[in-house]
Amino acid sequence: MGTFKAIVIDKTETGQQVRSRDFDEADLMEGDVTVRVAYSTLNYKDGLALTGKAPVVRRFPMIPGVDLAGTVEHSSHPDFKLGDSVILNGWGLGETHLGAYAEKVRVRGEWLLHLPKGLTLQQTMAIGTAGYTAMLCLIAIERHGLRCHRGPAIVTGAAGGVGSVAISLLARAGWHVIASTGRPQEADYLKHLGAAEVIERSELTGPARPLGKERWCAGVDTVGSHVLANVLSMTKYGGAIAACGLAGGMDLPGSVAPFILRGVSLLGIDSVMTPRNFRLEAWSRLAHDLDLVKLEAMTTTITLDQVVDAGQAIMEGKVRGRIVVQIG
Repeated sequence: MGTFKAIVIDKTETGQQVRSRDFDEADLMEGDVTVRVAYSTLNYKDGLALTGKAPVVRRFPMIPGVDLAGTVEHSSHPDFKLGDSVILNGWGLGETHLGAYAEKVRVRGEWLLHLPKGLTLQQTMAIGTAGYTAMLCLIAIERHGLRCHRGPAIVTGAAGGVGSVAISLLARAGWHVIASTGRPQEADYLKHLGAAEVIERSELTGPARPLGKERWCAGVDTVGSHVLANVLSMTKYGGAIAACGLAGGMDLPGSVAPFILRGVSLLGIDSVMTPRNFRLEAWSRLAHDLDLVKLEAMTTTITLDQVVDAGQAIMEGKVRGRIVVQIG
């Protein structure tokens, strides 16, 4: 037993304190696999945890970080042995279980997946929960029976992590992608990822009409609130929108009209507690379908010491694409 470097959130009388410090390995939580963390990533949820802008963290002290990629250091789980390369997304990591912004974690083996064939540890964290969620959205849309010949697909919050990967995945699958963003200066970036059109978020932020002009048959929404309500009102007959985020709010100030007059479906996407078989499918598809050149183009790498500042930046809408956190 010894100590290792970690980002730790402590509760204070005025809120929370976030700092980098040594953490005692003896204080790690229960689990049957100990992992030496090589990489993590920064998602919107990590930004919420680091800044305390939402009650993501459910216990203190907490090491944040909902994603990890690393090497097994000790295991009593039958599926994992010393030296195995593994990844983990969600399962309460960084919320109820000590997370990935640390040189070591101890977790339950059933939460882990072996490194997907065709991807490096660094690439899996360039994808991270954001990219894995984008793939879950695409799979849900396909399971609904929708394909690119039916019409365009919209992606909201397009310059963010989920949005960036969703654009790349949808474009590679043949979709005409309409990217909605509050950062029109990122239009060239979005078109490089595969967006055919870029529209300003302001087109979707006002009060939604019960039914608007039909503009798309599918979509990935990361924003919620008025944006999602407008997206639904403009979805074509029989279309479906995969909702996976709430950056704009948890409310949905819309109408039932799209559902009962156009047969539109709202597909809820959860990445945290997704069953193992769906995770394996999503990661297999990511390894096969995601353009890794575009993934590299949307990715920035930072160190553990830069995580706190990056968490503030993502909450201010200043982060484009994906951020990999190199640990150690």
